[in-house]
Amino acid sequence: MATEILMPALSPTMEEGTLAKWLVKEGDTVTSGQILAEIETDKATMEFEAVDEGIVGKLLVAEGTSGVKVNAAIAVLLDEGEAMPEAGAAPKAAAKANTAETVEAKASTPAAAQAAAPSAPKSGDGSRIFASPLARRIAADKGWTLPRCRDRAPAAGS
Repeated sequence: MATEILMPALSPTMEEGTLAKWLVKEGDTVTSGQILAEIETDKATMEFEAVDEGIVGKLLVAEGTSGVKVNAAIAVLLDEGEAMPEAGAAPKAAAKANTAETVEAKASTPAAAQAAAPSAPKSGDGSRIFASPLARRIAADKGWTLPRCRDRAPAAGS
């Protein structure tokens, strides 16, 4: 029976990852413990091992696809002599592949994301909020503008 290989959660906080590289091809025979792919999280790149034995029937997610959700099907593993099912699994696999393509298309449009970014925070009276250099850099990456430090009041005791 065909077995779906799911995107693993490589850390407790992982919700999605990037399938950086496949180390197997369709039609390859894999054994338990064999490395199938390299998966990038927000913190590291890790190798993903096969849990079962079988033949790689179909790779559902292409190399370099980002935003692949944890527990989403990324490949199909077949038993020896088994053919790739056409009726039930193909539409399900195609729908999941389309979802991955949609996520990838959304990730490739940063201009739309920047247009929806909120403005820099201000206090209730309209004066600026002080920010560290790191906060300023993050704000600049998001397209926000923060006031300069020259508006800062002198420190107490000076």
